[in-house]
Amino acid sequence: MTLNMKLKLLFDENISYKLSQRLADIFSDSKHLKAFQLEKQEDIQIWEFAKREDFIVVTQDSDFNDISTLHGFPPYVIW
Repeated sequence: MTLNMKLKLLFDENISYKLSQRLADIFSDSKHLKAFQLEKQEDIQIWEFAKREDFIVVTQDSDFNDISTLHGFPPYVIW
């Protein structure tokens, strides 16, 4: 990852949507799952969405870490 790359964070449903709003000045392309109506989707569907849309998944859920162990990167996960 290069320093001039714009990071896009995708906040999982277990993280407040307010965090994405509070970090908007630093991570302007970041969104919460609610923005895409993904809050009730299976983790693997969220994983595929994040991969397709170049997001980094931010979560408190160990399931995304397990998925990354099985499928590799991208997307990256901040757990």
